[in-house]
Amino acid sequence: MGDKDIFYTNLKNRLEDTTKFPSDYLFKFIVSSEDNQVEEVESLFDNIGAVINTKKSKTGKYVSVSIVLNVENADTVIKYYLKAEKIKGIISL
Repeated sequence: MGDKDIFYTNLKNRLEDTTKFPSDYLFKFIVSSEDNQVEEVESLFDNIGAVINTKKSKTGKYVSVSIVLNVENADTVIKYYLKAEKIKGIISL
């Protein structure tokens, strides 16, 4: 089992131990303000009832993207993180 698999297994266990599903879950990402990365993140959550907020850094080089989404279970949370990690340079918080 690779490091990534271990990370997501641990995340799933923690989520199941600390969260009563279905529940609103806050996803937070940091992306470059260039290269349409904000739009890439937003497109992952389009048309599913997510509340999306963005905030530029002081220098304007980065954008914080916060998404609140009602999720059914821990697997759904992980599914979105796996989709997001395909975006070049994204930082998941």
